Amino acid sequence: MTPTLIWSALMTKPVDLATTPRKALSLLLLTCLLGLLAGVAAPPAQASRAHPRVEQRDAALQRAVDAIVAAGASGAVVLVDDGTDAWQQASGAARLEPEQAWRRDEKVRIGSITKTFVATLVLQLVDEGRLSLEDDVEEWVPGLVPGGVGISLRHLLQHTSGLFSYSEDEAFLDAFVTDPERSFTPGELVAYAVAHPPLFAPGADWSYSNTNYVLLGLVLENATGESLRSLLRDRIIKPLGLTHTKFPAGATIPGKHAAGYLPPSLTGLTELLDVTGVNPSWAGAAGALLSTTTDVRDFYRALLSGELLSPASLAAMKQTVPIEEGTAYGLGLLSIETPCGTVWGHDGSVTGYSTYALSNESGTRSMVLALPTTPDEAISAAQLRALSIAVCAMYGRSAPARTLVAGGAGG
Repeated sequence: MTPTLIWSALMTKPVDLATTPRKALSLLLLTCLLGLLAGVAAPPAQASRAHPRVEQRDAALQRAVDAIVAAGASGAVVLVDDGTDAWQQASGAARLEPEQAWRRDEKVRIGSITKTFVATLVLQLVDEGRLSLEDDVEEWVPGLVPGGVGISLRHLLQHTSGLFSYSEDEAFLDAFVTDPERSFTPGELVAYAVAHPPLFAPGADWSYSNTNYVLLGLVLENATGESLRSLLRDRIIKPLGLTHTKFPAGATIPGKHAAGYLPPSLTGLTELLDVTGVNPSWAGAAGALLSTTTDVRDFYRALLSGELLSPASLAAMKQTVPIEEGTAYGLGLLSIETPCGTVWGHDGSVTGYSTYALSNESGTRSMVLALPTTPDEAISAAQLRALSIAVCAMYGRSAPARTLVAGGAGG
């Protein structure tokens, strides 16, 4: 599940269940973060504090989210904040049986957007002198990672560690597909990863790996003596008033939430398959958070405006390594050039959900697009167009006739 490194990587290739049944099912159930971001400056704006309603505000954007549902998704909701006003537009349903229309603050699983939260916690401890970006893995999780002395926290944060991603390990996939409700511990996940040799020497290359952030979760717990759930709650969620953001203790989603689905094209069934109850413990610190479009917007606004980190740590987070032309990865933060402006953020997918959160560099403009359906090729094409329109809308501009980056579906 390593993401491809161009914007078209936001799209998931349909899988032939007949020819690769186990791998195909694992791809459906373990869709990893995708995302890419960087670019053209736009006029500054003052951050709006509106709690957006769901409304049909922008005709082009409404057609775009309607097209996502027409392509096969159960629903879609997008929040746009142009710095002076904020609104949400939705299509389809948050749940099919019993049918439930979209309401404000429906929780979704936000996948690898979790990584930006975890990176923020690490950098807060750096600000406090409790961690250093040059600390090695062996110092904080001794004996867990062969060669851990040479892998720094910076390497983990930036995906330059060379560690294999456990979510691509066949033994892990077998265990997960056999029992999607199983709970995995971080130690178990790391063990799957280190059964493989490193992909490259630390710092020599870039390769997306969920293992990096599971290890960072353990580092945080060992450095503080607190659980990752408590750290997220006490350092980010409560201070920012993110009342709908949770690090789940199990598979159940508390309160209002959108159900997650797999489309028939990916399962071979005749209807959307409800996979809301798949246990997210396999993602852990790499992607298990629950949140809403409004909470995600508010988190990135606080982060990018400097509310959560010192200027030095925020600058370090934005120090990127190149991935592909126009795309780069910092410390839990992506950037890409788009025709309408530079965007920073992250996006992620887990079983039945796909969410994208993009902002300008200061966090005063933002958009969040959430689908409670794992995209197939048709859904992804519609999703990409909606993303283009929403990014341009946050900059107060009309989207170009073409999508942000040309290209077909990728895997």
